[in-house]
Amino acid sequence: MAQLTYREAVAAALEQEMARDETVVLLGEDVGSGGVFKTTAGLKDRFGPERVWDTPISEQAIAGAAMGAAAAGLRPVAEIMFSDFYATCWDQVANEIAKACYMTGGQLRMPLVIRGTNGGGLGFGAQHSQSVENWAMCVPGIKIVSPSTPDDMWGLLAASIQDPEPVLVFEHKALFGTKAERPEHPHLVPLGKAALRCSGDDVTLIGLARTVGMCEQAAAALAEDGVAADVLDLRCLVPLDAAAVLASARRTGRVVIVEENPGQLGWGAGVAAILAEEAFDDLRAPIVRVSGGNVPLPVAAAMEAAVMPSTEKVVSAARGLLEGRIPAATTARA
Repeated sequence: MAQLTYREAVAAALEQEMARDETVVLLGEDVGSGGVFKTTAGLKDRFGPERVWDTPISEQAIAGAAMGAAAAGLRPVAEIMFSDFYATCWDQVANEIAKACYMTGGQLRMPLVIRGTNGGGLGFGAQHSQSVENWAMCVPGIKIVSPSTPDDMWGLLAASIQDPEPVLVFEHKALFGTKAERPEHPHLVPLGKAALRCSGDDVTLIGLARTVGMCEQAAAALAEDGVAADVLDLRCLVPLDAAAVLASARRTGRVVIVEENPGQLGWGAGVAAILAEEAFDDLRAPIVRVSGGNVPLPVAAAMEAAVMPSTEKVVSAARGLLEGRIPAATTARA
């Protein structure tokens, strides 16, 4: 079967939805030439400059134009080249786009998507390597998608474009080259449904985007010692599939949450709170978070690796829970 990369899946989703619905438009810096990550290649040639808009280097302009286009009846897909730079347009995203429907009593809808590359592991430094899903998770009115595989990238992005509410899609830059079997066209994956990547009864490993692969590799390593792990890919943070999280935790009694966000207040803290509130009596050990460090991400590979989650840290955390201990090196305080 033919394969596609995570990068190609972005373009496939955009092409699918632009062909299906003529109100879908694309805007961002250099999107007409394919973008810096080549995720929009060929779209301007097919759909023309009327639907693929190159913008100035201004995240405020991009987010503001997307909001105006959505208010006027279009379904814009805006690209923020690096999710770190949501910081420069956060007023539009958090105070305007997220709240427009509520503040107008449903008269003004915001059917728009904002895409941005996210995450570390490539040595891009402190201003181009952050994982910022937790910023958006604090804002009511925004849906949050972060795919881990090429087929999910395609299906979740397409579903986000069809959604009537604003959706932020975080594309992990370290996954762009990963490959998978090409799904049938058209392809949709519903928002808010987690995926169970591995099944086991001893420990639950919860990941998102790049950390899902770490969890899968950790599960394989643990299996060599006779430990069977659930690997749960959240896919979406909002809406969150809390039912899947709770079901897995109640079955295994042990949970390791793996995230790139800094540990002091990453999305894993929210998931851990749900588990503590709703599954406390089912847990046989404390919840452990393997998270990013509470420091700006370094450029040097060895230093970056020291403050990022890894397969080895996940394995250590899981073994610690099974042995009745919590290794200090894997906690959110590390």
